[in-house]
Amino acid sequence: MQKREGTLRRELSFIEAIALSIGIMAPTAAMALNGSLAAGITGSAVPLAFLLAAIAVALASFSFIQFSRYFAHSGSVYGFNGVALGPRAGFFSGWALLGTYLAFTGASTAEIGNFAQAFFASVNVNIDWLPLALVAGVLIWGFAYSAIALSTRLTLVMEGVSVLLILIVTVVILSKVGAAGQLTAQPFNPGNQPLSSVGLAAVFGFLSFAGFEGAATLGEETRNPRRNIPLAILAAVIGTGIFYVAVTYAQTVGFGTNAAGVQTFASSTAPLGDLGQRYVGSVMGTLIDLGATISAFASALGTANAGSRILFSMGRDGFINDRLGGASRRTGSPALSVAVVMILTFIVVLGWSRAPGINGASLFGYLGTIGVFLILIAYILTNIGAIRFFVARGLWTWQWIIPVLAILVLGYTLYSNIFPIPAAPYNVFPYVALAWLVVGLLIVFMSPALVRRIGLHLEENEGLHVEEHAGPVP
Repeated sequence: MQKREGTLRRELSFIEAIALSIGIMAPTAAMALNGSLAAGITGSAVPLAFLLAAIAVALASFSFIQFSRYFAHSGSVYGFNGVALGPRAGFFSGWALLGTYLAFTGASTAEIGNFAQAFFASVNVNIDWLPLALVAGVLIWGFAYSAIALSTRLTLVMEGVSVLLILIVTVVILSKVGAAGQLTAQPFNPGNQPLSSVGLAAVFGFLSFAGFEGAATLGEETRNPRRNIPLAILAAVIGTGIFYVAVTYAQTVGFGTNAAGVQTFASSTAPLGDLGQRYVGSVMGTLIDLGATISAFASALGTANAGSRILFSMGRDGFINDRLGGASRRTGSPALSVAVVMILTFIVVLGWSRAPGINGASLFGYLGTIGVFLILIAYILTNIGAIRFFVARGLWTWQWIIPVLAILVLGYTLYSNIFPIPAAPYNVFPYVALAWLVVGLLIVFMSPALVRRIGLHLEENEGLHVEEHAGPVP
């Protein structure tokens, strides 16, 4: 039976919902480089830095989990903060998260080209990263336009395969290092490195979790969403947290905890591939590059799906054109919103690729950095919204402490990415993110009709009576 245009289909299971969050985080792609970046700051204490990051993300995710128990909204923070802080704050939060997903889609598309180029080079085929990225973009568009169940299942399979490759390398490393009697708890000893350096390195761990909230955009497409969405977010955070700590520990002891090992780890641009070759063989190094390509594809597909759902929600409330809030009769996907997200992705990737010295890796870093600034703003606003919503209704007693701690951690992460002022061109990216946010403020304050429609839609569909059909917050 076909659904009328303008509606999303509620057809996803818990497993399919969790696939989106994991796909956006792209654990394989995250482990492909972020551990080396952290090692350059904190030496052998990389696993400790990622453990601290996992704790910080657990704090930040608490508000998303609690909101998802009360609201099933495709706009994620657009809906959450719309009710908690008002329509203007809701739109601004959604605008920030939309900017994040747009930046991440472009970043991951470029990253696909980068890893695919490395994979083909390993089998003696030379192809530039840009054509590979553009072909991947076309495929992403096709899958994002298809039924969401296909996208989430594909994401889960692709990320599952690449994670399996990393787990094989991890087990082999730990087995061989253990057989040599070199397993040590030193990487978790906070006394081995200054706490400030561990905290700064934890930023890279935190960035590896960016996108954990993606499942919230499937609130209108998941069966029993007030149960399955919170569980999906929680499971994604816990699962990837364990994975990140285990893999960074294996990387650290695999390269060696002495000065020479740390230096090799920190200078490696493909630590998983290097370790795969060292401990398993050259074929595994090639497979790791392929796995990283697959992971980047899953991430781009996930952010394209998530971003199009936020744009769908905005269009449904009258932003730009009501057609943005329409869904395909054939597939149930927000087809026009998907098209807008992908067209913008092609424009950004093609436009920026013409700049001197740009390759897939550098473009990934540039767009990813911009996206991080925006997602931190969205996270901070969501935790503020949670405090106001749940405390004002007497639903929390001591629980407000958790989002307060999250706000402090998020604020520090934002500050540490701005000061000290980074070298060019990274010193410009905070202003790019700020420009996007200013545009969002102008839209919401110059469009009173849009604000009224947002408020009416939230009140009609979720509203302040949502407590009547939601369970209590523990």
